[in-house]
Amino acid sequence: WEDADFSQGVGTTWYQEYSTLSSTQNPLVRDVEAKIEKYLKTPYIAKWTLKVTWEKVPAYPSWQDDTRTNTYQAVLTTDRDHSFALLLYQDGGMRWNYTELAAGNVLIGFS
Repeated sequence: WEDADFSQGVGTTWYQEYSTLSSTQNPLVRDVEAKIEKYLKTPYIAKWTLKVTWEKVPAYPSWQDDTRTNTYQAVLTTDRDHSFALLLYQDGGMRWNYTELAAGNVLIGFS
């Protein structure tokens, strides 16, 4: 995500934190739990979830081309014992050509 460039005023970042302190859960949290249970075949009840959305963001350096933008999300979640990251991309996938990015080492993930 470090290759996103907001310096030309193009693109927006949004985030929302979901703390699961009551029995009433947000539909997004229930969806995240269901995806983890489905794909990892393990029971999961989130204690905390963070959704970050990068909307219509150009790659660095944006002054070269701010028309090829990406919209993507990272959803981080934990049950206090295990943590997961769901990386979601717009239809059509990543639109940046990583071979043209200024940085040669492109990483996607979390630590």
